Amino acid sequence: MTTVADYMTPGPHTIGREQSLVAAKQMMQKIHARHLPVLHGGKLVGVLSDRELAAIETLPGSRQMTVEDAMVPDVYITSQDAPLATVAGEMARQRVGSAIVLKDDHVVGVFTAVDALRALAETLTSRPAKPA
Repeated sequence: MTTVADYMTPGPHTIGREQSLVAAKQMMQKIHARHLPVLHGGKLVGVLSDRELAAIETLPGSRQMTVEDAMVPDVYITSQDAPLATVAGEMARQRVGSAIVLKDDHVVGVFTAVDALRALAETLTSRPAKPA
């Protein structure tokens, strides 16, 4: 069975909810990430995506805003051993771009829609063609 661990980004960068959006943008650009788990006191409290960041950057005063102002607090959480098909299906149903992977309440990975597409591409290219 293919699991989330087979395709997730392990040991992802995280950011504190009190950090500035400027710092978040710089980090995301530096590490080429589109999703950052947001922590407070070592616990997951949200996720910040490049989409939320881009939208809030258009607002006046956004340079003074914090990650907490832009993050999505309702995070789709999964485990490393969750079946990939289940997680990808649930992400599609909920229309979310990422799942944060937890182990013992600690962030251990991020699984994104891009990861799901990579898994799909690998699956499709490894299948033999159907006879005509």
